[in-house]
Amino acid sequence: MTRTSTLATWMSGAIFLLATLMGLVAFLYPFWVPALAQSGNTGLAHSQDAPYVLALLTGICFVVLLLEVQGAGMSAKTVALLGVLISINSLLRFVDLAVPGPGGFSPIFLLIILVGYIYGPRLGFLMGALTLLVSSIITGAMGPWLPYQMFTAGWIGMSAVICRPLVGGLGMRGRLGEVVVLALFAGLWGLLYGVIMNIWFWPFVVGTPDQYWEPGIGGMQTVQRYAVFYAVTSLGWDLVRMAGNVVLLLVFGGPVLRVLQRFQRRFTFVYSPVSQPVSQTVSQANDA
Repeated sequence: MTRTSTLATWMSGAIFLLATLMGLVAFLYPFWVPALAQSGNTGLAHSQDAPYVLALLTGICFVVLLLEVQGAGMSAKTVALLGVLISINSLLRFVDLAVPGPGGFSPIFLLIILVGYIYGPRLGFLMGALTLLVSSIITGAMGPWLPYQMFTAGWIGMSAVICRPLVGGLGMRGRLGEVVVLALFAGLWGLLYGVIMNIWFWPFVVGTPDQYWEPGIGGMQTVQRYAVFYAVTSLGWDLVRMAGNVVLLLVFGGPVLRVLQRFQRRFTFVYSPVSQPVSQTVSQANDA
């Protein structure tokens, strides 16, 4: 790997770290600046800052794509495959919105998790974030919630790589156990997605004191109130998403995993320049 490609890879990693920190700040800053929250209207939540966060996050995604290609982190074929997978996932979300499934079920998490697991955290983040961006443009489901959906879906894809050591350590690679581990991981994120996404608007809502945040309360009390709010308003919805993720991974995870692994093998190769003329190499091979 050349110095230029190494620098590009390090830069893309640093930008991903910056994007993650930016996402945490975007979710949590209302707790630090209470004067901006407590509007009493969830429709106004992040209405001022969300466009800037969306523009910055989208720009980061495309900069990382350029750096990854320049740094040989992914080939042009892998970028093309990413575009195809994002298109497929966006179509799945369009169908899901046109014919809504039960509760919080959505078919888009299958590919996000498997891409992150096979191709690594950076491609997983891009798969999650850009899926939500492109599908929202197609469906018209754009609003101040979009950058927060992109961050959360990106984190799902980015974190899928943690399944690798577990699968490898238990000797389950290529077996049914690999799919089971991924299915359990998908089920966990079925709940976490809702837990994280509710935070984008929760500080802006006012209501009964035992379920809503208000300036001046401590960290533990904030967590307790949010837990009650989540259990009352969202837990049942997210349990459906959790069950749907598990079923999707168990049924379709194996075949899709094998297809993605096949593409990975075909797109990953090492170019070794011949240090001597081909005719000389052939002559030496014949003499041997």
